[in-house]
Amino acid sequence: MSIRKKGFVFQEYYHVYNRGNSKQKIFHDSEDHHRFISLLYACNSVNNFRIHALNKGESPYDFERGTPLVDIGAYCLMPNHFHLLVTQTEKGDISRFVQKLTTAYVMYYNKKYKRTGGLFEGKFKANHLDGDPYLKYLFSYIHLNPIKIIDKDWKESGVRNKKEALNYLARYQYSSYVDYLGKNRIQNKILNQEVFPSYFPTQNGFLKEIFEWINYNYKRNS
Repeated sequence: MSIRKKGFVFQEYYHVYNRGNSKQKIFHDSEDHHRFISLLYACNSVNNFRIHALNKGESPYDFERGTPLVDIGAYCLMPNHFHLLVTQTEKGDISRFVQKLTTAYVMYYNKKYKRTGGLFEGKFKANHLDGDPYLKYLFSYIHLNPIKIIDKDWKESGVRNKKEALNYLARYQYSSYVDYLGKNRIQNKILNQEVFPSYFPTQNGFLKEIFEWINYNYKRNS
């Protein structure tokens, strides 16, 4: 991965994302999803990561990783792309984090599927979130993505079944949505919500925001 020309700023927020080459799938089964999610934690360190630890089946959440490169506020994995909401730590580096993350995942993916070469579509993309409304919106945008899996045209045509959509999001294990619902799981360690604005001090407040966006799209397109 080539180095980005424009650097990132400490205490600023960014929406980071990338997808597979030619929109190809990058996650095929639960093992792929869980490997990438575990790398979100394990690769987030100024220290070098020993990939052989994961290959031996050791938990990436059990060792002391050291100073993180970024603080992660939200994430979501989709079949052919991923979304991250991050801010760079004082001694961190967003570019280095994404490079470590994607390199480790490509190594795993190429070995598993007996392939060579790149997997992702060039440099990762990063949007600077320079205002409160945009930053708050990204929490909903990222977490609402999985609705596309069961209702691919929902943003254009509105949600056909709002209850089904909300239930699906609550069952979807490959995003931080369930962490904001208060589910106690080891993946809670990936997030550092304290460095992000407290837009949703309660679980009900978070759910209300999600529902309002679903309802907004429904009304707009009905």
